[in-house]
Amino acid sequence: MANVNGTVCTLIGRDDLSVSQREQFRMNAIKAGKDYAVRKGIATSHQELDARDFQNIIDAGAALEQWNTAALLVVGNNYSVFQAIAAPILAANKVAVFWGVSVEDVPSPVSRLLFRTGGAAGNILYNFDMERTINNLENVGYFSEPVVIGPTQPFAVQVTCRIATLVLARVQLFAEIIEPKGLTITGNP
Repeated sequence: MANVNGTVCTLIGRDDLSVSQREQFRMNAIKAGKDYAVRKGIATSHQELDARDFQNIIDAGAALEQWNTAALLVVGNNYSVFQAIAAPILAANKVAVFWGVSVEDVPSPVSRLLFRTGGAAGNILYNFDMERTINNLENVGYFSEPVVIGPTQPFAVQVTCRIATLVLARVQLFAEIIEPKGLTITGNP
């Protein structure tokens, strides 16, 4: 599926990648996030920036440090992966970068992963078909290109319900926060 930048993005199953290729997806995502941060004036070089794991409470304002949706009640509806936070907003000195996704539930209750700008009903930035990974040994996929979300813009990450389970879904995103060194942690790549 094409994104708003006109490039084609897809979900690549973990089973189709080597360990080194999976690590390269993470490193490419961190580089893309740092490039964006430098372009936006958050820092003047990559050396002034840290990369750390995305934390739901600190970075998205979620109630729990877990990747949970609300209860999946209606097939075809979209649900936030930030559990009760429809549209987080990053601080002015932070960039989020996402490079993959995992669904813990079997069978997978979700079919699509949407990244939106402008909030829960905003424009779709990326739309990944998660059914590509359902028949793999693990329901894990990597994005063909990283998703970079800039500071101070409302955004949403949603999944589309394919099975109304009446319980939450565990949808973990592979994500990093890029920020100036020393804010939260120091010494990361």
